[in-house]
This record gives sequence, structure tokens and C-alpha cells, in this order.
Amino acid sequence: MKKREMEKGIHTDLTEQMTYEGYLGLETLLDSQHPVSDPMHHDEMLFIIQHQTSELWFKLILHELHAAIASIQQDALEPCFKILSRVKQIQQQLYGQWSVLETLTPSEYMEFRHVLGRASGFQSSQYRELEFLLGNKDPDILRVFAYSPPVRDRLASVLNKPSLYDEFLRFLKRRGYPIPEAATERDWSQPYIESAGVLAVIKTIYKGTDRNWDAYNMCEKLIDLEVNFQLWRFRHMKTVERIIGYKAGTGGSSGVAFLRKALDIQFFPELYSVRTELGS
Repeated sequence: MKKREMEKGIHTDLTEQMTYEGYLGLETLLDSQHPVSDPMHHDEMLFIIQHQTSELWFKLILHELHAAIASIQQDALEPCFKILSRVKQIQQQLYGQWSVLETLTPSEYMEFRHVLGRASGFQSSQYRELEFLLGNKDPDILRVFAYSPPVRDRLASVLNKPSLYDEFLRFLKRRGYPIPEAATERDWSQPYIESAGVLAVIKTIYKGTDRNWDAYNMCEKLIDLEVNFQLWRFRHMKTVERIIGYKAGTGGSSGVAFLRKALDIQFFPELYSVRTELGS
């Protein structure tokens, strides 16, 4: 076997220096996996790491979407194109990693599922924040987080602010597009309702792409975001179905049936409806 010699320039004395482990906080990160099955079931580590890595990706998506919203508020769509392209790639990572969890068989999961108690992914505050940012507003969700006032208050703050799509519509109105007032000044804690007036504007944008290039590009980036989110939802549902069948979820939901209902929720309805309208 060939050997690669250590280069003379490689730093080996790292005393009191910034190191890879220190910069990434690996001592804390890699000490955050604590299986509770006793004796420890081998596959519980997979289950923990699968969900922890998802939460890290959610954290990055939230970081990016908050930046996108800030850019739109400053009437700058261009930075959003890069941001949403990055989010699309992150979503593909989240989608792909379901294949890892799918290696967990029903027999293996039943060996340690009981230790979860009422813990459920439904209780992910970052996931809920992501849903709120994308427009799936539901004030009732806050009741799930009553056990942690700081988390509940953080989510309430996002719930009561415009979503990504809301801010895009407000941007279009500032640009002079005839977006109805009802779509730009409303109770932000409630889900967005499709508007014929908004659809007419979106149709105008799609029929004149050269004149409306930045708005048109943003619409397509948003469609990418929603399609990838729905693919993730579908893969989630099928993974749950594969592992636990039609059992109730640990958080009290109906499980697969509850997850299936989410597939009917659209974040940006006019961006789908315009596809039917064009050429009709």
C-alpha cells in the first residue's frame, strides 16, 4: 500500500490555537446522543442521529429564509435567488436521508419505541417555525409548546408576522402591481387564502416574463421550495407507513392519516393555479 508522508508545513502544535473540533463545538455535538433504552438497542442511535441532523438542516433553512424575508422587505429580490437555490439543495439532503431511516425495520423500532413516551417530531419547534414562515399558520399549534414559554413566544412572534409569500406579495404591491389590499394587510396569524386578484397579477407576470423577470424568477424559486417540501412530506409519510403501519403517533396523532392530510396544503396557491390559467 502506498503511504502519503506528512507534509512539513502541517501544524501539529495546536496548544491554545483554534482547532477543527473547537470551532465546530464537536465535544458538545458528539456528546448529544443519549439513547435511553435499557439495555441500549443498537438502532436507537440511528433514530437519534437521523432526527438531530434533520434539526441542524432545519436550523440552516430557517437562517436562510429569515435572510430572504429581510431582503424582500428591502425591495431586493436578487439575494433571494441564491438563498432559495441553497434551500433547495438542503431540502434534497433532508429528502435523501429518509432512505437511511428506512433501513430501520418494524421489528427493530418496536424494541425501543416505547422509550419515546409522548415525544414526537410533531413537537419540533424549528419545523413549526418553518411551516409558519412558509405560510401554514395555525394558532392552535402554540398549545403544544405551552410547556416552554420561551419556545412558545418565539413561535408566536413568527406566527404573527408576514410569511415569505406574504412579503413577496407586499413587494409586488410596492412595485405597482395591483395586489388586493386584503392580501397585503390582514391577520398574519391565519392561513393565506387564495385570491382571484393575486392570481390575475401572477398571470400577468407569467405572460410577460421579459418585462417581469425578477418577479417571475422569484415565483419559480418559490415553486421549487414548495415542491421539494411536499416531496419531503410524502417521503416522511411513506417512511412512517413502512415502519409503523397505521399505528397512532407517539405524539397522539393518527399517524399516517394525519401526515397524508398535509399533502393537500399549498403554501403558494396562485403559483399552481396560474399553470392552469395560462393558455386557457
